Amino acid sequence: MKTFITDDFLLYNDTAKELYHNTAKHLPIIDYHNHLNQVDILQDRKYHNLSEIWLAGDHYKWRAMRANGIDEAYVTGEKNDYEKFLAWAKTVPNTFGNPLYHWTHLELVRYFDIDEILNESSAPAIWEEAKRKLATPQLSVRSLLKKENVEFVGTTDDPTDDLVSHIELKNDSFGTTVSPSFRPDKALSIEMEEFLPWVKKLEQATNSTIEDYESFLSALANRVDYFDENGCRSSDHGISVMFFEKGTKAEVAAIFQKRFQGEELSLKEIDQFKTYTLLTLGELYSIKGWVMQLHLGALRNNNTRMFKLLGPDSGFDSIGDHLIADKLARLLDSLEDRNHLPKTVLYSLNSKDYHVLAAMAGNYQTSGIPGKVQFGTAWWFNDTIDGMEDQMKILANTGLISNFIGMLTDSRSFLSIARHEYFRRILCNLLGTWVQQGKVPKDMNLLEIYVRNICYENAKTYFEL
Repeated sequence: MKTFITDDFLLYNDTAKELYHNTAKHLPIIDYHNHLNQVDILQDRKYHNLSEIWLAGDHYKWRAMRANGIDEAYVTGEKNDYEKFLAWAKTVPNTFGNPLYHWTHLELVRYFDIDEILNESSAPAIWEEAKRKLATPQLSVRSLLKKENVEFVGTTDDPTDDLVSHIELKNDSFGTTVSPSFRPDKALSIEMEEFLPWVKKLEQATNSTIEDYESFLSALANRVDYFDENGCRSSDHGISVMFFEKGTKAEVAAIFQKRFQGEELSLKEIDQFKTYTLLTLGELYSIKGWVMQLHLGALRNNNTRMFKLLGPDSGFDSIGDHLIADKLARLLDSLEDRNHLPKTVLYSLNSKDYHVLAAMAGNYQTSGIPGKVQFGTAWWFNDTIDGMEDQMKILANTGLISNFIGMLTDSRSFLSIARHEYFRRILCNLLGTWVQQGKVPKDMNLLEIYVRNICYENAKTYFEL
């Protein structure tokens, strides 16, 4: 059975079709935040089958398979690749309304020229056809990036990473810039068991001895310099519960020593450490001209039994509901007061915070940079048609959607680049609907500027690419 991925997929009016086909479709892609493996890009990895490129590491699909009653052996367990793929094929017909249904078929059409509905009956033939095409040079990692006209990829990297693959990629240009992003979550997580072992790794990375808070900050600054020298354009912070607790440097230095001595820290002390450290990093980002991305509100590792079996990022995270407005405002205001608020992107996993973030961003548009503080794109559980439309409508209601830096994949799969097409179709349809409803004029020149800027130009300028 042929799929529903037509040329006009998700485009429900003439203006939307014109905007997509004449403008959005042809723009390069800037994927400024993802979890792609830079080693795979360096080595131009070739995948052997659909399970390797589709199912390995994809917790979106894992959650759907579990919800469909698929045994864990077919999800992350000992079953072979073909058996896992058949389990996914069995699940796909049950995903109506979930973006996975669209993404699955969009990727089959775009990358494999397979215009068939995936189900248990079609699965064997689709498996063989995809396997045949994956064996060709046209579907290697670099070929995929080139095919999709990907201009920039921003990976996610721990401060202790040596960035060797990034350095080699920088010297081996193939048309896509692959840039590291600074993700210092472990540097802030003083309460976690892995904090002290991570500090040891930081010592090794900086060839230094960390014996107090001053040397800890110095080592972090050293890594910021190193990342900057190797093309970093942004930091990224995963913050499950927003924090802000004032403390002097002397107080935080004492808290650091307590942790080194194995003493228990109070919640106030933990937040003082996190606050002072993030403010210090924020100043460094500002000096470097980096973008600071704050991903707020994930409630992680909720299933203890499965966490013990599989570890983190296995599909057992969900949406938190902590309040964020007051502490986030105080954090941003502290950096603004020092005249060192970097360009900042605010994301929330909980859509209840959308109006909060959109309004919050407006407080700090004071530097002459259009959209300096961004209400970021719909993220993770909100990465749906409704979620993306809601995010853009709230941004338009509260701020200036014309300065929006658009879509990112936040994905570990190279096939997920197709989500940029998904976003672009949704954006064009939203603008076309506003024209159809008489909410905005049918000024195609102006509408095309909106599309070009949101899909490409704004991000290019914002990240100084």
